[in-house]
Amino acid sequence: MDFTSKEFLRHHIQSILDFYLPHILDESGGFFQNFKDDGEVFNPGQRHLVSSCRMVWNFCKAYELFGDQKYQQLAQHGVDYIREKHWDASRQGYNWTLRENHQADDQTNHCYGLAFVILCFSAAHQAGVSGAQEDIQRAYHILETRLWDEQFGLYADEASPDWSRISDYRGQNANMHCCEALLAAFEATGEPRYLDRAYRLAKTVSVNLAEESNGLIWEHFTKDLRIDWEYNKDDPKNLYRPWGFQPGHQTEWTKLLLTLHQYQPEDWMLERAKFLFDVALDASWDSERGGIYYGFSPDGAICDDEKYFWVQAETFAAAARLQIQIDDPHYKDWYNKIWQYCWDNMIDHKHGAWYRILSADNKKLSDEKSIAGGKCDYHSIGACWDVLRVLDS
Repeated sequence: MDFTSKEFLRHHIQSILDFYLPHILDESGGFFQNFKDDGEVFNPGQRHLVSSCRMVWNFCKAYELFGDQKYQQLAQHGVDYIREKHWDASRQGYNWTLRENHQADDQTNHCYGLAFVILCFSAAHQAGVSGAQEDIQRAYHILETRLWDEQFGLYADEASPDWSRISDYRGQNANMHCCEALLAAFEATGEPRYLDRAYRLAKTVSVNLAEESNGLIWEHFTKDLRIDWEYNKDDPKNLYRPWGFQPGHQTEWTKLLLTLHQYQPEDWMLERAKFLFDVALDASWDSERGGIYYGFSPDGAICDDEKYFWVQAETFAAAARLQIQIDDPHYKDWYNKIWQYCWDNMIDHKHGAWYRILSADNKKLSDEKSIAGGKCDYHSIGACWDVLRVLDS
């Protein structure tokens, strides 16, 4: 199997889309978001802002790759839902979750959610969706006026529904995805303010904060950006705020730093990208059974030995960028090794798409392939798409 073949990567993206296409469209609005391994929908009324945005992104990139109008139409359907059901004009915020009959459930304002709104509408703008640039501008304005902290160069993580209370918690994960989204906004619009803010976030997280944790990126901080070593220590599997060093986040930053380097090249970006990847793989690769563990503690011990789909996907994309942008065959070896593991263990060759999570010994832990807010194969499609674009660069 040639995992670097453009034909292979395009075919694999199509195979993932083919899993979702027969079941995903909800004629009453938006997309179903919870799927069993065989494609059966469960909890049909549950909707999450992150999944709503990621599915739009998936279909926009599918339209970009394949030119099929059905993908543009699906993207428009998803955009309409975000505008009509997730967006709440009365409080100028996006509903985090929705329940049966598309009613607002959790209205907490999340930086993480705004990041994916920007990412989604950046892709929609490139796919020709009318008015998407205004949606980018609105979400960015909310981030800047409600959550930006100029003193520390970081966004706050969350606010109450009416914006009256800002949480003291500061996290790198939401800011990492803001960096990703703002790079996408710059690519879609050419507006330098988005690149400038992505640069500031990258410098804050991957350089300034990482200096306090031996060069690696820790997840959790106090309001004044002191490392909180204890946050969620009893909950290492938390969906958005797990404890420990996250190998997948180190390698996601590798990918983002190398993307940033294409537009505003500085040597530190390459140095940090290489360091984060090398240390993460050295600490977390399962040399006996293959695959990347989910988390490791400050002393280097594995604190979560499960294997998540997104960690593998983001890491092979990072390896591809390193191999191409640094021209080191060592990273091509990593790319092929990770892909082979995914092909042998993480991909459902019977029904399609990727399993969400495996045990340390590569056994499936659940028959739930996708869950609202947690997985819609955005990472696996996105990783293949990113490899395709660096192969074309």
